[in-house]
Amino acid sequence: MRHRIAVVGSGPAGLTFARVLHRHGYPVAVLERDPSPDARPPGGTLDLHEGLGQLALDKAGLLAEFQALSRPEGQAMRILDADGTVLRDWRPRPGDRANPEIDRGQLRDLLLGPLDVRWGRGVTQVVPGTRDGVLVHFADGRQETFDLVVGADGAWSRIRPAVSSVTPHYTGVTLVETSLDDVDTRHPDLARLIGDGSVAVYGVNRALVAQRNSGGYVKVYAQFRAPLDWHTNLDLADVESVRSSLLALFDGWASPVLDLLRHGTAFVHRPLYVLPVSHTWTHVFGVTLLGDAAHLMPPLGAGANLAMLEGAELAESIATGPGDLDEVVRAFEEQMWARAGRWAKITMAGLERLVSPDPAEALALFDQVQPS
Repeated sequence: MRHRIAVVGSGPAGLTFARVLHRHGYPVAVLERDPSPDARPPGGTLDLHEGLGQLALDKAGLLAEFQALSRPEGQAMRILDADGTVLRDWRPRPGDRANPEIDRGQLRDLLLGPLDVRWGRGVTQVVPGTRDGVLVHFADGRQETFDLVVGADGAWSRIRPAVSSVTPHYTGVTLVETSLDDVDTRHPDLARLIGDGSVAVYGVNRALVAQRNSGGYVKVYAQFRAPLDWHTNLDLADVESVRSSLLALFDGWASPVLDLLRHGTAFVHRPLYVLPVSHTWTHVFGVTLLGDAAHLMPPLGAGANLAMLEGAELAESIATGPGDLDEVVRAFEEQMWARAGRWAKITMAGLERLVSPDPAEALALFDQVQPS
């Protein structure tokens, strides 16, 4: 008899989980609070690693389609000094597909494919241990039971409280995001500055990073250490006030670098939260977590990759493994915790070096991870 399985959240983790199950002919309910795929901006670009995100797509039978969509040239990385001096300029070798970039929206559409997502089905709570299984409460008052509910609903997961009382905590680092449209035509000097991939500038406890997406679209991130309430006297909805505040924060940096902020179209406040490095929980029958819901970590290229691989591995184990669903989930959790714990340590240490009192720490970190 097939198990009744639901995954909450239609991000990379939830969709990869559902897509691999679908490939094996296994039904799964994808529950998503957004009313449609395009209800919110999909976000920026992701680099999918060969042994992580790309492996997950291979398990879903989507690797060739990903390779056709992705941008290997997006692996390029340029680091500048605050005065505009180029310190490093890494470019991928021909045929290098270790970490190609793909827009989040393109990845979402690729994973969605034939999946039947229940849009507008926000989950407010899950209650394990009922007579009929795990009881899911929806925002509209409806209820439904499943044999397994997988929480892939991100940092502020509504599923996490069923297995863990832990909540995310602020890292002390804030991001303010803006964007540039049609950069090659409207801002050709900035297009050359950014190149095919990313450009980063590191200062004392602050950084500016710009990352090219497809179609001439660029995401810009101002990163800095500050109290969570740093913006108390600032109206975050007032674009020009935020711009002025950021330009003051980066005062003295080279004018071409500050143009990344001067030409930004809007600003979004994104304080960085994380879960404890070794976040685990006592196993709960019928409920588990994936991705940020399980191990929220700094956005340094690992989180989405881990989330996708976890979704693929759990789905594959359910579809092809032994009949005892609970044994499969227990084994998956043990494997996930060990791997995620290692990556959480790496990314937390990386954040400390990238937004550091000593900008040389950021450069040294990139020297360690970039090919010579």
